[in-house]
Amino acid sequence: MSGLYETNTTLLETAIAQSAEAALESVAEARAAIATVIFGQTQVVEETLVTLLAGGHGLLVGVPGLAKTKLVETLGIVLGLDARRVQFTPDLMPADILGSEIMDEGTDGRRSFRFVRGPIFAQLLMADEINRASPRTQSALLQAMQEFHVSVAGERHDLPRPFHVLATQNPLEQEGTYPLPEAQLDRFLMQIDVLYPDRVAERKILIETTSDRSAIAKPSMGADDLMAIQRLVRRLPVGDSVVEAILDLVRSARPGESGDGAPTSVAARDLAKDVARDVAWGPGPRAAQALMLACRARALVDGRLAPSLDDVKALAEPVLKHRMALTFAARAEGRTLSDVIARLANRLG
Repeated sequence: MSGLYETNTTLLETAIAQSAEAALESVAEARAAIATVIFGQTQVVEETLVTLLAGGHGLLVGVPGLAKTKLVETLGIVLGLDARRVQFTPDLMPADILGSEIMDEGTDGRRSFRFVRGPIFAQLLMADEINRASPRTQSALLQAMQEFHVSVAGERHDLPRPFHVLATQNPLEQEGTYPLPEAQLDRFLMQIDVLYPDRVAERKILIETTSDRSAIAKPSMGADDLMAIQRLVRRLPVGDSVVEAILDLVRSARPGESGDGAPTSVAARDLAKDVARDVAWGPGPRAAQALMLACRARALVDGRLAPSLDDVKALAEPVLKHRMALTFAARAEGRTLSDVIARLANRLG
């Protein structure tokens, strides 16, 4: 009996290894395909890919003109997903996204309602400038993001799988916007800051995008392949040191809490005091879950089959930043969440 168990275990490990090798090849091909269209934004592309491979939603924050829309369009092509874009405006209604029921009249004169699906019924939805829509419309979208279905006139309609939302925000122009509440921000696996490209990348953008020929991305996988990789991500092993690092990071980011027990060193006590002074509220357990999945996915994107402490450090800011808030005094003194998170991450060793 024990021999049969060992045989089954060996076969399972072999199957996982084969799946992992195929996934590594697919992810490498996807990165190469994206690089033919998106220049310079290496970290943004990596973090967006990590978000999708982890099965989550992403919030892209950056000024206009940094190829956020182009990135989402390219990801749809490369990953073989049905991608759609919705421009959020103050007059956008929930029905404009979810869909609505219309009345049909048959040839026999009988009338009946028919559900017309909205743009949310896509595998990859770009919610452009999500903070320009009213809270009611935002809530309709974010509920669907969490529950993977919509309810219209009491009827449930399941969303396609996989289903991902990549929303964008302009960090500068806040007039006429409705900032996302903290509880809704928590639905996003990561906040991905899209910064200006460096000079070399911008030169390449300038040359490539103003010629008479433009690069077109090629598909490298399909929706089924993506879902298989997402399942694999959840099966990748995570060492105890990485698990403890994630717990230490998330728990120490909460004011009044510095892991388990009192900090033992002077530096740790000083850091705990700084967090209590600067942080109004910290990340909840969903942040630790998101960081665990993101670390596994980042390892896969980087060609590895197990996450490391470097993954935890690299993803600390995009996973935690939108799940924390500074106190008024900290903002007045010019301190930032990025600085707080960097200090917490550096403490991991």
